[in-house]
Amino acid sequence: MAGKPTLNELFFALHDRLACELGITRRTVGHTGTMGTVSEGQWIKMLYEHLPKRYKVNRAFVIDSNGACSDQIDIVIHDRQYSPFVLNYGDALYVPAESVYAVFEVKQGMNAEQVEYASKKVASVRALHRTSIEIHTNVGKHPPKKPHDIIGGLLTVDSDWNPPFGAPFTSAINTTSKEGRLDIGCSAQQGMFEVTYTEPDSAAIDVQLTNAALALFLLRLIDRLRSIATVPAIDILAYAKGGIQTRQP
Repeated sequence: MAGKPTLNELFFALHDRLACELGITRRTVGHTGTMGTVSEGQWIKMLYEHLPKRYKVNRAFVIDSNGACSDQIDIVIHDRQYSPFVLNYGDALYVPAESVYAVFEVKQGMNAEQVEYASKKVASVRALHRTSIEIHTNVGKHPPKKPHDIIGGLLTVDSDWNPPFGAPFTSAINTTSKEGRLDIGCSAQQGMFEVTYTEPDSAAIDVQLTNAALALFLLRLIDRLRSIATVPAIDILAYAKGGIQTRQP
């Protein structure tokens, strides 16, 4: 009978399972040309299956009650329980800004251009207006919750930098706009990063180089999502007022 696996072995096994779901295996690590393309759909499926079921994961636009709309976002992690609606128009999904926990861009390789691109996409979501009204529970009313900081990030298979998280990476992270700051990300073959921003303009970047990058990223992301708790109570009538025209009888 085989011995019980160590915690380290369990995390490596989790990484291998996540990598397999993305179409990456240890046999392809270091051989980018043989990996093929990992699409946002594969990342979405992987995250949806491993995040707690209180979250939904979709490719979507994000809208607000004033009628503004973000760029299309590769991955939107949004609320399942308290978000009352997601709109469909053709093949596109439109998610209300209040229900969004995190947004990610998906690319094959991490470089300065892709960091800047992801930053602009994240900024287009953070710029949206979010409502917040009283929360009603069985023990009474709670005051409106202050809208949380939306998590922004970049997910790639590989890094175009060598070393992957050296000075050029740090420079790219530090030169994003305040609205487009990236909080967390992963290069599946090399490691993951997490950023803590302190005012006025400084960033503490935590880089973890590991062969279990996907497992560590997933755990760090779940912890970040946990810290947000729940989304604010959305003012449904604000969306109705802004989007539904009525006719006089």
